[in-house]
Amino acid sequence: MSCKRNCLKITEQKNQVTRAEQNNDYRVVVFGAGGVGKSSLVLRFIKGTFRESYIPTIEDTYRQVISCNKTICTLQITDTTGSHQFPAMQRLSITKGHAFILVYSVCSKQSLEELRPIWNLIKELKGQDIVNIPVMLVGNKCDESSELRNVSEAEGKAQATAWNISFMETSAKTNHNVTELFQELLNLEKTRQVSLQLDTKTKKKQKKEKKNKETNGAIAENGEGEGAGSTSGGKEKCHLM
Repeated sequence: MSCKRNCLKITEQKNQVTRAEQNNDYRVVVFGAGGVGKSSLVLRFIKGTFRESYIPTIEDTYRQVISCNKTICTLQITDTTGSHQFPAMQRLSITKGHAFILVYSVCSKQSLEELRPIWNLIKELKGQDIVNIPVMLVGNKCDESSELRNVSEAEGKAQATAWNISFMETSAKTNHNVTELFQELLNLEKTRQVSLQLDTKTKKKQKKEKKNKETNGAIAENGEGEGAGSTSGGKEKCHLM
């Protein structure tokens, strides 16, 4: 009987840890056909870089420190494959996702059409909760010439309106609206206050604690000081975007 009680206790503790981890993450999933610039948008936002060559993605995850309800949490961005060969991974990403970015290329109407089944799957899996979930339709490569453009901005807006989601045009190449895209997506979150900018009070408190440790000579030799420094670096990254 005591063994059963202990097992139940361990299971509950594991569940509490899982819930804590989930509460400390804000997961954004990026969908779109191959070659529309999903990875380029994410890399431009996270690293500030742009690559000209196209490298197909199976699934990559990137992390950024952000503010959530005035505390530090992790923005987890999942860059999904443009292929339809991994439906199980696609469904899992949707199930775990808190917000979604649907990317098409303004140079390809086909890429916009390929988002339709993905949007339908998101609605199916999220059910009634979909009305509270941030979703952004994004027309990427807006820096291309009018001769290469096949989807006008008006057409993109009309599609977003039909799906009752938000819309924005971006260019990963010129860095147009990239940071604005992610901030606007977070602004759409209704259940908690999420921002790319860390809370000022939190930053001041952490700096004060670090200063007190240094003054008292309490920084341990086991790397605790380095950990504090790297956290500060992660925070500064948010402000540099």
